[in-house]
Amino acid sequence: MPTTIMSGCATGIGAAARKALEAAGHKIIGIDIRDAEIIADLSTHEGRKQAIDAALIACGGVLDGLVLCAGLGTHVRPAGKIASVNYFGAVELLDGLFSALKKGQSPAAVVISSVASAHLPWDKNPLAAAFDNGDDAMAQAIVNGAGEQGGNLAYAGSKNGLTVAIRKRSVPWGKDGVRLNSVAPGATETPLLQASAQDPRFAKSIAEFLPPMGRRADPAEMASVIAFLMSPGASYVHGAQICVDGGIDAQMRPTQF
Repeated sequence: MPTTIMSGCATGIGAAARKALEAAGHKIIGIDIRDAEIIADLSTHEGRKQAIDAALIACGGVLDGLVLCAGLGTHVRPAGKIASVNYFGAVELLDGLFSALKKGQSPAAVVISSVASAHLPWDKNPLAAAFDNGDDAMAQAIVNGAGEQGGNLAYAGSKNGLTVAIRKRSVPWGKDGVRLNSVAPGATETPLLQASAQDPRFAKSIAEFLPPMGRRADPAEMASVIAFLMSPGASYVHGAQICVDGGIDAQMRPTQF
């Protein structure tokens, strides 16, 4: 039975992914702010360290899988917290649990990014330097200084930075035999999306954010792709970002891929 650590497992995509992976035979050790085996606040460095330390104890220092689903939406205030959870809350767990993954059986990791990761290119991302320097305080200051656009900047900027971080790790992780991929959901019916949709600042843009397929995804549709990436069937998939978005990315960027 593979042992898999999962963040953000209490609701939304994470809850659906947990169900799918447990059905596939994984033993899940969950990390969340509630309803999980490890209770931790990933918006702070101390909370992330607590999560890593507890996870290493829970898995005995040997880990077969890692699925990072924890994330915040554009509506959260202060907006700097979005960047803290979405970027640092994933990257610090990736790095902190890498040693355990290297000891696992056919180890693999999947991180939830977003189609928004392509909306703000890395060379134009105001948060790039803060992410490169591992400076959470700097990222928060930039986002909180952006006023009403802070939420959008934090979300798109953090997801762009997260995908870049994953791709940069593909060489060292691959050499150590650990597969690492990301999933980029589009509009998915989760509590996170619903909360953003109820915020008057973002309601219109979210309502119009529909893919060519004409509907939002169910979290289970993300979970099935996550389960595949964690399975032996994806044994040669590494360093990839899989868009599971009903065609939104193709619609927005038909000549870029």
